[in-house]
Amino acid sequence: MTGTSAHIDDKPTTGPVTIPANGTIAQKDVSGILAGNVQHNNPGKLLTIIVGLALLVSAGLIFAVTASPVMTGAYIGGLLVLLLGAFAAERFTSTSHQAEIATPDWSVTVAAIESENDTFPVAIAITDRANRLVCANKVFLGAFGTEASPPMLDAERPALEALNRASRNAWRDGEAVIEEFSDSKLRTWAVQATRAGRGDDHLIWRFRRKIVLTASEALQVDLSGPLSGILSRAGIEAVITGSDGTIRSVGAGFAERAVGDPTATLVGQELVSFLRADERERIFFAREGRSGTPQTLIDVPLSEAPLAGTAPSPEQGTTLMLLVDSGVGVGSGWDGSAQAGVAQLEALLAQLPLGLAMTDRDGRFLFGNEAFLRSVGRDEGELPAFPTDLVVREDKTPLSDAVRRYGRGPASRGDMAVRLSSQPDEPVSLGLAGVRGLGEAAVLLSLADSSEQTQLKRQVAQATKMQAVGQLAGGVAHDFNNVLTAIIGTCDLMLLRHTPGDSDYDDIQQIRANSNRAASLTRQLLAFSRQQTLRPEILQLPDVVSEVGPLIKRLLGEKIDYHVQHDRNLGQVRADPQQLEQVIMNLAVNARDAINTNGARGRTRKEDGKGRISLLTRSVKSHEVVKLGSEILPAADYTVLIVQDNGGGIPAQVLPKLFEPFFTTKELGKGTGLGLSTVYGIVKQTGGFIFADNVMDSSNRPMGARFTIYLPVHAGEAPQRRKDSAPQKSSNWSAGGRILLVEDEDMVRAVAERALARAGYQITACADGEEGLEAFQEGSAFDIVVSDVVMPGMDGPAMVRAIREINPQIPVLFMSGYAEEALRKDIDVPHMHFLPKPFSVAVITDKVAMVMAEAQEAKSEAKSA
Repeated sequence: MTGTSAHIDDKPTTGPVTIPANGTIAQKDVSGILAGNVQHNNPGKLLTIIVGLALLVSAGLIFAVTASPVMTGAYIGGLLVLLLGAFAAERFTSTSHQAEIATPDWSVTVAAIESENDTFPVAIAITDRANRLVCANKVFLGAFGTEASPPMLDAERPALEALNRASRNAWRDGEAVIEEFSDSKLRTWAVQATRAGRGDDHLIWRFRRKIVLTASEALQVDLSGPLSGILSRAGIEAVITGSDGTIRSVGAGFAERAVGDPTATLVGQELVSFLRADERERIFFAREGRSGTPQTLIDVPLSEAPLAGTAPSPEQGTTLMLLVDSGVGVGSGWDGSAQAGVAQLEALLAQLPLGLAMTDRDGRFLFGNEAFLRSVGRDEGELPAFPTDLVVREDKTPLSDAVRRYGRGPASRGDMAVRLSSQPDEPVSLGLAGVRGLGEAAVLLSLADSSEQTQLKRQVAQATKMQAVGQLAGGVAHDFNNVLTAIIGTCDLMLLRHTPGDSDYDDIQQIRANSNRAASLTRQLLAFSRQQTLRPEILQLPDVVSEVGPLIKRLLGEKIDYHVQHDRNLGQVRADPQQLEQVIMNLAVNARDAINTNGARGRTRKEDGKGRISLLTRSVKSHEVVKLGSEILPAADYTVLIVQDNGGGIPAQVLPKLFEPFFTTKELGKGTGLGLSTVYGIVKQTGGFIFADNVMDSSNRPMGARFTIYLPVHAGEAPQRRKDSAPQKSSNWSAGGRILLVEDEDMVRAVAERALARAGYQITACADGEEGLEAFQEGSAFDIVVSDVVMPGMDGPAMVRAIREINPQIPVLFMSGYAEEALRKDIDVPHMHFLPKPFSVAVITDKVAMVMAEAQEAKSEAKSA
C-alpha cells in the first residue's frame, strides 16, 4: 500500500473504488478519480426519447381518426417546432446552471488534507450523507484502507456504536468528538467529525493517534528525532540502555557532549565509559571533566519487573537514562559562587584537628578532612560512598536513618555510638549535625581523632593481658613444680633400691628423664612470667654473642649463613649471661625454622634461595630514642641486639599474639609455643624491651622477620666478673639433727621427709604454718627449719618470723617454685637460704647439710670470738 490519496465519486452501480491486488493505483485511474470522469447518466437525453415516442404515437392516432395525411403532417410539423423551441430553452438553462455550479476540484482538497507533520500525522477522511468515502489522505488510507468508510470501520461493536453516535451528532450539531476510539488492531485514536460543504452535505473525519509507549516500542524510539532536540535544549540528555548497561540509542545532544560528534550512534558501548565521578560522587561527562556541569542521573525503567520465577526478557531490562544539568529546574540553585563557598568551607575544615566530614541529604559523602580519615582508618585518603560503609553491619541501618533524619529535618545536632569496621571491638561516639544553606551539604559528621589514644589503649591492654597471662603461667608452674618434685623425689628413692641391672631401673630412669624435661618447661613458664631466678652481671653483648656463636652455627647447618656485626662504643648492660644466651638461641632457632619452612627470600630475585640469619648490635642514644616517637620506650641510652632473617616475615594476624605462651604456628607436635614467650619474659625481667616487625624487600613485600631488643645501658661502675665457683662437693655433715619440715603439699612433704630421714635426720613434718609454729613452741630443740613459702593460712615467712622471735639464730631453708629474686624482695627474713623446686633427693639432702654446716661454723666463730 503506497498510501495514495484519492477522491471517490458516487457510483451506485459499481460501489467504491478498490485498490488493486498489487497495492498501487494506476495513473489513469488516479487521473480519472481526481478529474471526476466517472459521471452520472444525463436525464435530458432520456426525456427527449420519451417525448419523441409520445409524438409518434399521437401522430399515429390522428392519422387513424382522420385518415388525412395532410392533417397528420401538419400536426407533426407543429409539434417539431414546439420541441425545437423547448430544446433550445433547455440547453440555455442547463448551460447557465452548469456555469453556476461547477464540478468540485477534489485534487485541491486532497492536497489540502495531506499532513505536513511527519512526527504526529493526522488521518483525514471526507464522507457524504450516505456515509460514502469521498476523499481521504494517505495516512487514513494507510491506517484503514479504501474499502472502509467512517463510521463503518474495522472495530469492535462498542467502538462502532460510538462512531455512529458521533456521525449523527455531527450531522445534527455540526461537530462531534470521541476521546478514545480503539480499532481492531488495538490502536487508540482521538476522533473529531465536522460538518462541512456549501450545502452542509459532507463530514470531515479527523483521527489523531494516541501513543501508549510500551517497552518494545520504547526500543524503537529514535532519540535523534525532535524529542531529543527538545530535551537537549532544556539541558537534558537522553540515552536508552539495555540490562547490561550498553547503549541502544542516544540523542544527538548526548553524542555531541560524549564524543564531540552529534551523528555518532554509540550503540553497543557502555554508558559508564562516557561518564566520570569525582571524590564527592558528582557525575560529569568524561570528555568535559570537572570544567563541565555536574549531571544528575535519572533512571527511568521502560518495563515492569518480571514475574516471580520467570527469567527477564532483554526488553525488561531496558532503561531510559536522563542526564540533567545541575541548575536545571526551579530551586536547583547550582552556581559558581555557591560552589566557591563550599570549597572555602572545605579548606577551613581541612585545617581543624577534629575529624569532620560532610554528606548530602541522601547520605553521600561530599568531603572528609585528614583527621576524619585517620579516625576511621582510611589513611590512604579515600572516602567510601556512604558513611554506612565505615561501620559494622549491625550499625549500618541506624546510622543511615540518623543521617537522613538530620539531613532532611530541621537543623539539629546529636551523637550516637557506632563501631567502625577498622575497630569493631571499640565503640566510638559519632557526632551528627544538620546544616542548611551550604548547597549540597546537609549533614556534618564529627569524630575525634583517637588513633593515638586507641593505640595506647591497645598497648595497655596488651601489657595487661601479658601480665595476667604471666601471673597465670607462674601459678601453673609453681603447682606443677610441686608435682614434679614428688615425681622426681620418688624416682630417686626407687633408684636407691634398684641397681642398673634391675628390670625396673630403665623404666624409672625414663620417668625421671621425662620429669626433668617437664621441669625445663616450667622454667620457661617462669621465665615468661618473670619469676625465674636470675644471676645478673655487668657484661658486654658481643661477649655473649661470641660465647653462643659456635652452638648457633651447629644448629643452623651449612645451608644458612650466620652473619654477626657489632657497633662501636657499645654500652655495658646488666643481665644474666646464661639467660641472654637462651634468648639468642631461641630467636636463632625460630629464624632457622622460618627459613626451612617458607624458603629464603632476598632483596632481589637473584638472592632468593639462600638463607641468612644476622645478629647485629647497635648503640642508641637517648636523643635518638626521642626521635623514634615510641610511647613504650623511655628516653635513655640503650644497647640494641637485632636478630633478623630472610624467612618470609611474620603474618600481620600473627604479630599481636607472637609472645603469648603456647601460641605457635608450627605443626602439631613440633613446637611448645614457649620459645618467644620465654624470650619476652627474660627481656622484661632484665629491664629491657623487645619489638618484632618485618624487613621489606625492594617490592615492599615481607622478606623476613626482625626482633629488636633494647637493653638499658648500665650507668654504674663495672664490678669484677663473678668467678665460676668450683663444683660443689657433698657435705661431710654427718652429725644428724632435728629438722622442722613444713609443706602443705602431701606428696612433696612425704618425699622430703623420706629423703632427709634416710640421711639420718630426725623429722617433724607439719602441713601448714600454724602447725609448724605450734610444734616449735612445744619446746622441741630444732636445728633447722625447712619450709615452703606459699601455704594456706599462715605462710612460710610469717611462721619463720614468729620462730625467729623465739630463736633468732636458727637457720632457715625455703623451698619454692617461684623465683628466688622475687621472693627475696617479698620476704623480709635475714640469713635465709633458698631451694628451687623441683629438686631431687640428693639436692635437698646436700642443701640441708650445707646450711647446717654453715650454721655450725657461724656458731663456732661466735664462740671463739
